[in-house]
Amino acid sequence: MWQSLQTSHLILRLSLAIVFLWFGIDKFFHPAYWLNAWMPHFIINFGAMFHVSANSLVYSIGVIELLVGISLASNMFIDFFALIAVVFLVVISLFYGFNEVLVRDVGLIGGLLALVFWPGSRSSASWR
Repeated sequence: MWQSLQTSHLILRLSLAIVFLWFGIDKFFHPAYWLNAWMPHFIINFGAMFHVSANSLVYSIGVIELLVGISLASNMFIDFFALIAVVFLVVISLFYGFNEVLVRDVGLIGGLLALVFWPGSRSSASWR
């Protein structure tokens, strides 16, 4: 059984890492797309009040996604970055309501929470 837990943990981590690395890297190659298609205007206006450019906002989100992806791929600080990603995805879901993005994000949130509460992880040991 232990071998199947290790293998499934690895597959889950690497699969989620690919998603977050893909989206994080894409924000650096196509910031205009992310601004026009996905960034709410009130976020851009809020950033402008603090002299933060719209591209900087996109790049900041990309950095967060890259950190989550690197954490998952390297198996380091998973609990912390998975919870950061869960909060990030919940906030996105609040902005966009019920649509295909929410369906995608529910799956990602489920996978991230599965890693946080994985048997033998530090966080699940404290719940016993």
